[in-house]
Amino acid sequence: MNENPLLQTWTGIHALPPFDQIDDNQFPNAFETAFADGLAEIDRIAGNPESPTYANTIERMENADQSLDRVASMFFNLAAADSNEERRRIETEYTPRLAEHATKIVMNAALFRRINALWEQRSSLDLTDEQLRVLELYREDFVRGGAALTADDQKRFGAIRARLAALQTEFSQNILADECDWSLPIPPAALEGLPDTLQNGMQQLAKDKGIHGHAISLSRSLIVPFLQYCPDRELRKTAYLAWVGRGANDNENNNLAIVDEILALRRELANLLGYRDYADYKLENTMAGTAAAVESLLDDVWQPARQQAEADAGALRTLMAEDGVNADLEPWDWRYYAEKLRQIRHDYQEAKVRAYFGLDAMIGAIFDCAERLFSLEFTPVETSLYHPDCRCWEVTRDGRHLALFIGDYHARSGKQSGAWCSTFRDQKRLGGAESPIVVNVCNFNPPDENGHCLLSFDDVRTLFHEFGHALHAMLSDVTYPRISGTRVARDFVELPSQLFEHWMEQKDVLMKHARHIRTGQAINAALLDRILAARNFDQGFATVEYLASALVDLRLHTTGETASAMELQNSILTEIGMPGPIRMRHAVPHFQHVFAGDGYSAGYYSYIWSEVLDADAFKAFEEAGGPFCATTAARLERTILSQGGSGRPEDLYRNFRGRLPSVDALLSKRGLVPT
Repeated sequence: MNENPLLQTWTGIHALPPFDQIDDNQFPNAFETAFADGLAEIDRIAGNPESPTYANTIERMENADQSLDRVASMFFNLAAADSNEERRRIETEYTPRLAEHATKIVMNAALFRRINALWEQRSSLDLTDEQLRVLELYREDFVRGGAALTADDQKRFGAIRARLAALQTEFSQNILADECDWSLPIPPAALEGLPDTLQNGMQQLAKDKGIHGHAISLSRSLIVPFLQYCPDRELRKTAYLAWVGRGANDNENNNLAIVDEILALRRELANLLGYRDYADYKLENTMAGTAAAVESLLDDVWQPARQQAEADAGALRTLMAEDGVNADLEPWDWRYYAEKLRQIRHDYQEAKVRAYFGLDAMIGAIFDCAERLFSLEFTPVETSLYHPDCRCWEVTRDGRHLALFIGDYHARSGKQSGAWCSTFRDQKRLGGAESPIVVNVCNFNPPDENGHCLLSFDDVRTLFHEFGHALHAMLSDVTYPRISGTRVARDFVELPSQLFEHWMEQKDVLMKHARHIRTGQAINAALLDRILAARNFDQGFATVEYLASALVDLRLHTTGETASAMELQNSILTEIGMPGPIRMRHAVPHFQHVFAGDGYSAGYYSYIWSEVLDADAFKAFEEAGGPFCATTAARLERTILSQGGSGRPEDLYRNFRGRLPSVDALLSKRGLVPT
């Protein structure tokens, strides 16, 4: 028996992984063993002399790669949240191997014949709706994975997938390297006006980097507030250009050639399968369905957002003139003068508001909302995790164990930027019930010398957003791993996360949990009113920078042109009339959603698509009498959160709401009214 702990049954609390027994040098052996065992089981399924049945084909396939799923989930969670040189080396070696492994499975002709036979007989098999959906998805996976191609085309298809996996890993590692390598010492004279929380983070970074005094890095938790509050325009410019220059510098981390090759290979892959372009391929099984449907939505929102941004730009130019700045508004000016404008229009300073939003208090707020909505209870669990920053809670309902939840909240070297939700184990019932182990990863500033981690209101939104994903995973109640939790269409997966953001804006939630970090006093009602009144402040900027990225992503994957990605990006931005003082949220060289993996390629629009759904879905609570309506929450869990991918997204949404939504609720939510 292989004694590698990665391949053993996990025996920690509620089958938690043995993090304290895992060493990086165990991963290669674990991957190799899991590859071999998985393919051996696939060969047994494909070579079964008995006629195919749901049990001897689909259900056995669901369990065939259990070991590999466990090893891969462990490794890639660690590689993203706690990277090091050895993990990056393993990632470079084994990401293409995983693609090759998946290709071998979907191109097993005998196995595909069994799946296809079941699909053709489906009307006579007496399958449940869930079983029929899983069968449909497996057949779709195989067809879209090249199973129906000729032998020569299959060979090329497999080579493309392996090369894409390698390129996407290299892209991600280049961004991480640029972020880790860059820092900027900040002279004492430039600290005036910077919030204490920002200064504390800058001081800790400088200490970690061996720099005297204060410094900033390209971590969003430092760079954004620095751009908001630093009065030194030249320092803002230096920091901003470094931030938006990630992946495009004249160094070994340059991603421009990588992006061009990725786009060319994606076009070739889609053409091999008979699709016009990669967007057609990716959008086929989404709610949107077509690039035209996506373009229509983005266009509906673009014009009112651009109008609002242009109006706001005029107000910011006025403030610059009052400051004696004889220059045009630039991207490194926007956040600084927008913060000044916020203070004028809404009479509060975000830096001072942070004192009411301690991380621990806001974790209490998300747990409180989950309890009031879904009767969930959260109990701290003392155990070894993959990093000392992490915390763990057991999730129960009426005394019954549902899940383990891990929170990893602080920025640190080796952690990818951004915020995300992932799992170490998905929920399933097939072959014995397994409860999920869910992790939220964020990049908030580390605690100060008093142990306090203070959040901006935008940070609080991130916390609620990622916990919405966690609820989707924790409340999953399906039989088959293939459709568990967040394994749904890309433009549906953001619905639960964005919907949960609405509860961070509820007055009773904030009055209960937003308490001053030193005095314990609840946030003042008048101040809270000003904060909530400002929630759509600068929405033109936020919407434009997002939509620009979504449009560029979509059009890069619909074009047949062979120009460089940067040339295409620039021409697209010119065509849509991108305001000069605003840049894309994610420019091509560091667009990790799209080029560090395939999840959001031709799919970055998903956030706005899901926001149409979430704005309408929250109205269901309002129409029923309030945000904590128990009947509506129960229906949300029954029809969406527990269902995973067991139905088509549009059907799941109709089951909850009775109809599909329009864009009107979204425009109202964002405060964007077309003129």
